[in-house]
Amino acid sequence: MQLQQTPVLEETLWQAVLNRDSAFEGKLFYGVRSTGIYCRPICPSRRPNRNQVCFFQSPQEAEIAGFRPCKRCQPQSETVTNTAKAKVLAVCRYIEAQIDRIPTLSELCSHVGMSPSYLQRIFKQIIGLSPFQYADALRSQRLKQRLQEGEEIADAVYDTGYGSSSQLYEKAPKQLGMTPKTYQQAGKTINIVYAIAPCPLGYLLVATTQKGICAVKLSDEADKLEHILNQEFHQAHIIRDDHTHKGWIQAILDLIVGDETHLDLPLDVRGTAFQKQVWQALQKIPYGKTCTYTDIARDIAKPHAVRAVGNACGANPIALIVPCHRVLRSDGSLGGYHWGIERKEKLLIQESKSIKDDSNT
Repeated sequence: MQLQQTPVLEETLWQAVLNRDSAFEGKLFYGVRSTGIYCRPICPSRRPNRNQVCFFQSPQEAEIAGFRPCKRCQPQSETVTNTAKAKVLAVCRYIEAQIDRIPTLSELCSHVGMSPSYLQRIFKQIIGLSPFQYADALRSQRLKQRLQEGEEIADAVYDTGYGSSSQLYEKAPKQLGMTPKTYQQAGKTINIVYAIAPCPLGYLLVATTQKGICAVKLSDEADKLEHILNQEFHQAHIIRDDHTHKGWIQAILDLIVGDETHLDLPLDVRGTAFQKQVWQALQKIPYGKTCTYTDIARDIAKPHAVRAVGNACGANPIALIVPCHRVLRSDGSLGGYHWGIERKEKLLIQESKSIKDDSNT
């Protein structure tokens, strides 16, 4: 609801806008009727005419009144109140409690008393996903757990809230990386072809399905790589063929030695919604550059999930293609690396050297 505007209060609020008074941050927002935009009191934009201004206590109230957030001061993203955070968490708990269905947006809005547009915006700002995406990811995780426990596919499909088996199979490649039956049986019905090649980092294993690369691993011992692959896909039909997809393998080898700076290869990987979000962010790190775990957490709109980002890096199934070696600790130290800290250091040194050589030519 718009602030009650007595003459004394109006003058106080207007002076706060004129003075860009930071003491009113999070407590005051002003809308400009002529533009339909609302701002924070410290917004650097040109001050509007007084007769065009009205005042609000929150972004939600301004948006209910029909105003759009200013692109310069971004009032909707920098003024998340404790109340809004509490309501978003309440929405999360409500979604999690509906184990056999996905609640509607209007149902969620009624539960916490928010407008649909504001709930969508504030939920994605805090959680990094829309309410539906969050619910869908939970549903997918429940399905995976039930399938891995051996539950019948039909029962798992309906008990986790999929309206029909056809609805699930449409989503299967994206959410499971395989069909539900294949996922249930740990790859029993798929063929995996792998190759092992020596490289400056020891040995490189690249495993592929018909859809793309499902694993890239590094080790000092070829036998150890084969053992890891067989454990991961213990029911798949796995064969070694060093000639299939030779071009893909050569591209990865070229990346290791600095002759290639970007890989665009077909992939077939499994992971949670959060893991895939992290892996996609990692693929955006330019060759020869680094960032921190904190940077990645911030990039995916989950600034407090630094430890979870580190865990997702450790679970990365396709080394080098998803360049988790380019992520450092906040103090600049190397941090961990699933395939050994020495390999991480070698990769970073090689990439830095290649960038310098290119700039000198």
